[in-house]
Amino acid sequence: MKRISLTGWIFIGMAAGVALGILAPDAAKQLGILSTIFLRLIRSIIAPLLFATLVYGIAGGGEVKHMGRIGGKAILYFEIVTTVALFLGLGIVNLVRPGEGVPIARSAAEVAAPANPTTLTGIVEHTVPASIIDAMARNDVLQLVVFAFLFGAACAAIGAKAQPVVAFCGSLAEVMFRYTKYVMYVAPFGVGAAIAVTVGSKGIAVLFGLGKLILTMYAALVLFVVLVLGAVVVIFRIPIRSFYKWVREPFLIAFSTASSEAALPLALENMEKFGVPKHIVGFVIPTGYSFNLDGTTLYLSMASMFVAQAAGVHMGFGDQLIMMLTLMLTSKGVAGVPRAALVILSGTLGTFHLPVEGFSILLGVDAVLDMARTSVNVLGNCLAAAVVARWEGYKVGYDQGSEG
Repeated sequence: MKRISLTGWIFIGMAAGVALGILAPDAAKQLGILSTIFLRLIRSIIAPLLFATLVYGIAGGGEVKHMGRIGGKAILYFEIVTTVALFLGLGIVNLVRPGEGVPIARSAAEVAAPANPTTLTGIVEHTVPASIIDAMARNDVLQLVVFAFLFGAACAAIGAKAQPVVAFCGSLAEVMFRYTKYVMYVAPFGVGAAIAVTVGSKGIAVLFGLGKLILTMYAALVLFVVLVLGAVVVIFRIPIRSFYKWVREPFLIAFSTASSEAALPLALENMEKFGVPKHIVGFVIPTGYSFNLDGTTLYLSMASMFVAQAAGVHMGFGDQLIMMLTLMLTSKGVAGVPRAALVILSGTLGTFHLPVEGFSILLGVDAVLDMARTSVNVLGNCLAAAVVARWEGYKVGYDQGSEG
């Protein structure tokens, strides 16, 4: 019998959780401890992972300096496209409002928490940590990112003397990747328990609200691919038929496995066959795994506002902009992490005093959402390689191997 993948087990856990919540709601409510344990494990990843990956990425990856012009063009493209993805998700979630009607309660501590700062002075003051230990203890994502960027820049400026620190951060990042992998082994139980508790305590009607989010998310990703990536194809004159031929298999692998890493080898190979020079493919696609997560950034903007809408938390445009900035920064630090969006979302909800219960509810359907956002991530990175190649004046759209 073919071994069932982790994603397959998560779907099995989801189905079992829904069935238990409908057939035995009282028993389902008792499973809350399993989802709580999984949530606590996820939250334990945030601080060390973000710190290690951001510092090592800034101080240890001299690739951008070495690649010069190509690196600058790639980073500029990444930031423009991911910003568009964030604001597209934000616009659609505010228009459709899929969170309304989903019962999410705020705890007394969350209700009593101070409102987000909306003045310029308050924003600046909030982003600067008085103590990195305190920021880590509270999982204040924005303060962690600011400290890590400054710390990484200091390491890069010192150079060789900082290599032991940079090497330690690189090792810590690898350890946290493996730690996250271990945590994800219990994901089927955490997901199943979360959906069982949700259905058992709130009734089957909650599934309709989550279904609305799933449909909205898939529709938003389709719009992003057609309108945004489609516009990029036209502007840079990428041959769409040939591009579709070579990107189809990596896209389907990413969708079926919900893993960008599983699609990476074929994506690298096929983009070379598409005509993108090897040195551009080898830089742009791996770098894009950190800086160009189009599907993930769009999802994060929608998921965070979904929780706010469900909890009845009004967030003004200024508050939403601050949250988008936070998501834009923190989504850069988790390349290669299974279910990376869960880690980022958990930290963001806490930073903006949104109910943690919203995370538990989203956890139950994350596997369905992850397949879509991961495949769009891979598609976006393959297109980025083609764009940079065209920007550099290379011809793309032919089988390089057959041309010799």
